[in-house]
This record gives sequence, C-alpha cells and structure tokens, in this order.
Amino acid sequence: MPLKSYGVLAARAVDRRREGADDTPHFQIHLVDNDGTHYRAAVNVQSQESPSELLYLVEEDFSHPVTGKLPAAGSGWTDLPAREGGAGLDYVRGELLDRKDLKKLPADRPGADNDLADVLEEHVQRAIEDDSAAVYLFGERWGPEEGTPDKIFGFEPGNGVHDIHMNQGNSKRFEGQDGVWQDGGLLIHLPGDDQWIAVFLAFQSQSWNTDDSTGHAEESGDQPSDPAEPSDPAEPGDPADPGQPGEPGGGGPVPAVRIRSAMVNPEGPAPETETVTLVNDSTTVVDLDGWHLADRNEHRVAVPAQRLEPGATVTVTGADGFQLGNRGGSITLLDAAGEPVHAVTYSAGQARREGSQVVFEA
Repeated sequence: MPLKSYGVLAARAVDRRREGADDTPHFQIHLVDNDGTHYRAAVNVQSQESPSELLYLVEEDFSHPVTGKLPAAGSGWTDLPAREGGAGLDYVRGELLDRKDLKKLPADRPGADNDLADVLEEHVQRAIEDDSAAVYLFGERWGPEEGTPDKIFGFEPGNGVHDIHMNQGNSKRFEGQDGVWQDGGLLIHLPGDDQWIAVFLAFQSQSWNTDDSTGHAEESGDQPSDPAEPSDPAEPGDPADPGQPGEPGGGGPVPAVRIRSAMVNPEGPAPETETVTLVNDSTTVVDLDGWHLADRNEHRVAVPAQRLEPGATVTVTGADGFQLGNRGGSITLLDAAGEPVHAVTYSAGQARREGSQVVFEA
C-alpha cells in the first residue's frame, strides 16, 4: 500500500542539525508555520546498506507547473491526493527531473562541500537566513505526539515529516511503501531573488521502471545489481530511522586516475578558461588515449592523449561545449570505452569562490 499520510509541509525553516554515521543519520530541519506549530523534517542522507550513498539532484533555477499548485507559504501541513494533475510529486511521471542528472554522494565526511549533508546545509541555511523564504517538504506526516517532546529540537509535541525521497520502485522488503504521485522532495522559494530551488533524493536500490497503478518495480525494469535498501519502517518517536548505516565514506576503491581539482570559476570576465586536473594515484602508468571528461549536460572534452606516470597530473582545458556551471554541477571522467572511471560534484557555494580551485578528496 502507498504512504499512509502523503502531503506537503509549507513552513519557515528556523534551525537545522546534521547527524553523522553514529546517529540516525539524517539532516534534520526545524520549521514553524504561520500558526506557530513546530515541525521537524528528517531528511535521509544515507542508505541502510552498501552502497550507502543516496542519489541526489539540486536544481537551483527550478521551473515547473507544480509550484503554482502549492498551498500558501507558511500554511502548515496539507494532505495531497496521490493522483496526476495535483501537487503531488512523481519522479517517473511528473517530468520533474532527468534521472541522468542524479549523482551520488556520501552522507558525511571530513572537509567542506563534499557530502550530501553539506549540499543540504547550504540551501537550508540560505532559507533560514532569508525571512521571506518559503520551504515546502513533500513526504509522510507523523504526529502530533502529545506529551512527547521532539527528540532533536525539543519542542512539544513531537511532530513532522519524513520519507522526503523517491517513494516507488522499492525492493521487495519495502515495496509496501510504493505508490505513484507520492514522491518526496524539498522546494525552497526565495521571492526576493525570484528563485525556486528543488532538491530530489532517491536510493540506489530503487527501480525507475514502475507500475503506473502500484508504483511497484516492474519485473523487466532496470533493477540495480547492488541494492542499497531505503530506510526501515518507522519506529514510534523516530519515524525516519534507517537502521544500521553503511560506511560513511562509501564508494568503493579509489580509481587509478581520478579528478583531483577543478577551476570552476576563474577570475576575469566570461568566457573564462575552466580547467580540470587529473592525477594518477596508482603505481602503474595509465594510457589516457581516447579518454574524455563530461559535464552535467554530457558535453565532452578530450583528455590529452599521453601515458600518465604514477603520481603525475594532467590538466584539461574546457572546450567543445564542455562547461562548469557556477550554480553547481558534476564532472565525470570516462575511459577510452566511454565507461565512467570517476565522478565528482561541486556545489554553488564552491563555484562562487572566484579564482579558487575546488579540490576533491580521494
């Protein structure tokens, strides 16, 4: 059966807290509506099983008819019918996103601007600092839990929203949560900038070929070969507990050749010369003939053909439509067969630092 109480919370963000692998882990948001009712949004940032990384997409200039169907800013919780034509989200049917744009990130790791919690914090903090910002969180409601204070922010009664991620195409263990037009997500409206920001999240275990009635994964669909289950069913007082988290770093072994850094926003007027630096972290020589870099729009630029010695670097200059956008993006290193070798993402916050290299950890 689908989610029991799907809808959208329209409220003002007033605080946030990130949890690491020793906690749930989630990115927690404290919100208050126009009537003074408090809520907590528990946003999954890590999957229960390996691979632990969630898939995510941030659209910093989001434009979609759904924004015109939302309840008034700050109006609190609104139940949404799970049907086409309403305000409910559907990653598969709603033309909200291109799944090829989804990238994966670990939940939390040392350093700045290099994990999913960093991505969420950047945008949520911007909403907290802007008194006019309106936040909309799609998912499943829990509470109010009379007489029980919220376990994170302490307000009473406990009350909030979870399942703020794709809610269809689950593995057999969690297919009871499947449904259509009931996906989760986060929208932020910044009226002063006339800007909508959208954040979409999915588990690597979920299929994108789903039944139009049930949301169950189709037998012939693109089932992942290495499942990462979504969160465990809700426990009282902790509706978004994902069980035992995977390794915080995740992602498997470091590739022989990886993307070490990028000059995303060079100094000077546009068009600037953007560069990406690769490094050979292996103990053997790697032949780069036929290798390419791809940007988030899949525009490719050739890597200079050479035999890269162990520990050596090579810098690739943007050309042939390859661009690193200043509102965040991704870079993928492809080998001669066109297979991904290494992929990284960077945020709008990193891109705003003109003339500064964005460094990606191994």
